[in-house]
Amino acid sequence: MTAEERVADEPTGQTVSQPGGVGVRLRALWRALVIVWQFVPLLWQWGRDRKRFLLFGRSRSVTPETRMRRARYLKDTFVDLGPAFIKLGQMLSTRPDALPRAYVDVLSELQDNVPPDAWATIEPVIERELGDDIDALFEEFDTTAISGASLGQVYEARLDGQRVAVKVLRPNIRTRVESDLRVLSTLLPVLTYGADPGQAFTLENLTEEFATTVRREMDYGHEARMLREIGDNFTDDDDIAIPDVVESHSTDRVLTMTYIDGVKIDDMERLDELGIDRPALVRRLEEVYIQMIVEDGLFHADPHPGNLAVQPDGTIVFYDFGMTGYLGPRTQDQLLDFYVGLATDDVDRVMDAFVEMGALDPMADREVMREAFDIVIEQFRGEDISEYRIEQLVGQFETQLYEFPMRLPQDLALVVRVTTVLEGVCRTLDPEFDFIEIISEYVMEQGAGDDVGERIKTEIQETVTDSTRSAVRTAPKLEDALDRVEREELLVKTVLEDSDGLSRVLAKRLLLGIVASAGVPVSAYLYTVSGLQPAGLALGGSAAVLGILAWSFRRRRGPALSSPQFTRHEMQQRQAADAAEGEE
Repeated sequence: MTAEERVADEPTGQTVSQPGGVGVRLRALWRALVIVWQFVPLLWQWGRDRKRFLLFGRSRSVTPETRMRRARYLKDTFVDLGPAFIKLGQMLSTRPDALPRAYVDVLSELQDNVPPDAWATIEPVIERELGDDIDALFEEFDTTAISGASLGQVYEARLDGQRVAVKVLRPNIRTRVESDLRVLSTLLPVLTYGADPGQAFTLENLTEEFATTVRREMDYGHEARMLREIGDNFTDDDDIAIPDVVESHSTDRVLTMTYIDGVKIDDMERLDELGIDRPALVRRLEEVYIQMIVEDGLFHADPHPGNLAVQPDGTIVFYDFGMTGYLGPRTQDQLLDFYVGLATDDVDRVMDAFVEMGALDPMADREVMREAFDIVIEQFRGEDISEYRIEQLVGQFETQLYEFPMRLPQDLALVVRVTTVLEGVCRTLDPEFDFIEIISEYVMEQGAGDDVGERIKTEIQETVTDSTRSAVRTAPKLEDALDRVEREELLVKTVLEDSDGLSRVLAKRLLLGIVASAGVPVSAYLYTVSGLQPAGLALGGSAAVLGILAWSFRRRRGPALSSPQFTRHEMQQRQAADAAEGEE
């Protein structure tokens, strides 16, 4: 009842296995009922947050305690729903553009450690896939799994006199996960109903990204290709170790590779015993990922401590290439511009790079986003950020939580995931870790090839030169201005710009206030002169004016995207046009 087919995997052009058939559809129907039932309490609460009585009413505020309680409920629900949702929760924990911070923090606690299936269920899979008995296939085979994850488990064996690791896909896991992916795809329109375009884009993109990623992870043929391709990129690097694939003992459900031992990268006590230079280790690890992302365009996308190890001589070992990322040449160039912006401390250039990559809405409030990027850059530098400053920024975003102007495409979302997870690993190894310093040194000294490296050097040197020229030009002009002040010849012209019509609003409120305040004495006068009815009408009119005045002070809801913003390039074009008009 269940069949499998090979489907194209964009953007690599390779194919991955995907189950189909009646069995998948029937299971998807049953899982839809289970999943909806599990999520009903949360959906009910989220719906009432938007409209108190679901279909009408004002929105209601959510306390941090309530948000934390809901986050823990969501985490427990993901665990109860099984492997696909555990993976989904892990992915959401690296996507602050999709969920509030409380949810991200709680979901980051999710671990992909699942008790391994019994050997009796795994042995038939290996023998069926490799076409022979275990004893005939391997010289030795330890039937106790050395690791177990939600999708597969790993065993140690010996083949042709060398140790190998044998990774086996759990039985029926593809059918189970594919059923859940179909449910998620079916429920997506319900989740995005009534959402603003930004949030709908994020949810749709996240669902597609998750489906693509988890299907790749369940296809060990894809992982074998990634091991070979990424391994080839580091053939000449003696301090990088990536397992070799044993082709004769590998299929799309069983992956056999050379066994490479090492100390888990976050075991700092053991690393110190081995005399490992941790700051140097961090620097090399970051350089490797910069090379994979910027130069090669193909990178290991799951750098959590369980997938990284260190050998006594400092060699870095990479495990588990099920989750990998691919970047096209255009995205690589845009990321390089982003790194140059970091190296030159040019926040506008960083934001422009994000706009070009489709990751930042060009209509976003650049002042707010500049503050956000400033904080992120300072955190990259390892600087302490005051809680008050962060709270201020969060406060600016809280009312537009689901209209956050970051819209991460799939390929860039994986880069953000890698950066986030890797930053935590590096900060654990070296609290003084400065990501931007490493970026600056890398693009200056090595670049992504001689031509690009030279281009970056030139741009950074131009930045320094422009700053020096500015300082030289400013000093004489400042001295001349001070001389004119002393001679009382300085004329200052001030233009007050009121782009938001603030003065008009204030004038209206002042007029309404005067009319409302005059209502009481006018009503009293009319009561003494003309009786109750005219006085009542005057008092009613005054009350109406007072209501209009109060209404004008209501809190305006809406996105942070209040006015069109432009990239620096567009602004330069406008300035050039204005200058040309001035010359005419």
